[in-house]
Amino acid sequence: MDVIDRRLLLAAATAGLAAPRIGGAQGTWPDRPVRIIVPFPPGGSVDTIARIFQAKLAEGLGRPVVIDNRGGASGSIGGSEMARAAPDGYTWMLAYDNEATNQTVMRLPYRAMEAFAPVSLVATGPLALVAHKDTPYRTFQDLVDAAKRAPDTIGYATSGVGGLAHVSTTLLSSQAGIRLTHVPYRGGGPAVQDAVAGNVPLFMSNIVIISQHIRSGTLRPLGVTTQGETRHVPGARSFAQQGFGDFVAPTWWAFLGRAGTPEPILRRMHEALTRAITDADVKAKIEEQGCDVQASSPEVCGRFLAAEIEKWGRVIRANNITADS
Repeated sequence: MDVIDRRLLLAAATAGLAAPRIGGAQGTWPDRPVRIIVPFPPGGSVDTIARIFQAKLAEGLGRPVVIDNRGGASGSIGGSEMARAAPDGYTWMLAYDNEATNQTVMRLPYRAMEAFAPVSLVATGPLALVAHKDTPYRTFQDLVDAAKRAPDTIGYATSGVGGLAHVSTTLLSSQAGIRLTHVPYRGGGPAVQDAVAGNVPLFMSNIVIISQHIRSGTLRPLGVTTQGETRHVPGARSFAQQGFGDFVAPTWWAFLGRAGTPEPILRRMHEALTRAITDADVKAKIEEQGCDVQASSPEVCGRFLAAEIEKWGRVIRANNITADS
């Protein structure tokens, strides 16, 4: 063997030792199915969005992608399951906006910014405060006037205590100088049923589960939580445009890995996920749900999540919101 051959072999061996082992004995990741924890039951917005990009993500990874619904306790059961997962790249989570509020409202066995590795902000969208068509509230100002005349007598539904819908409505009510009565439900499904039936006059929700009822005229939008108007609720003004200039409360979905997952795996997943959710067909189907695909960098996702935890944590503490409130 000549000198050149020996040098080539030595370089190859050195590269092999230096290369990250991202698949164990099989050599490359992934070498088996990948699991995505959806911390809510089937049928909700998180489950719907995950299933839209599931097949395209599996195609990009070359392995099956399995949706694992772990609903309950405002997403904290699924979050806790994710926090216990091995950092081997085979368990991921599609988190919803209340992952941020849960950090303050609940006593959790994990801290999101320590337990999770941000991969991408998948999508953002508006929340909307809607009134049943049979109520006298045609505008948000109508509601404000009525609530000032009779504090604590007008109820609003949300999908649960301490979620973004609850916390953001608390902030909005404070800025408007009114007191509404929170009517929490165990999930968006039961809440929208009662809102459509007129059993509760108001409902704060993401657009995914109420857009059809807005289009039918059963639920009347009084305002949206984006900075300006949104194409997802045509004709509805934002609360910022209605005199609450600093009020912004976007709903969001973020893809997270387990902290400690090797960087090459995180990069590979980010690339595969970005291709999946920006695929024209997938993107159109996600945005039909009432949100806008983001496909952010991990750094942007991490900064966004940290800012949401801090922002809504201040509101929760200032208003003494707890899981029992």
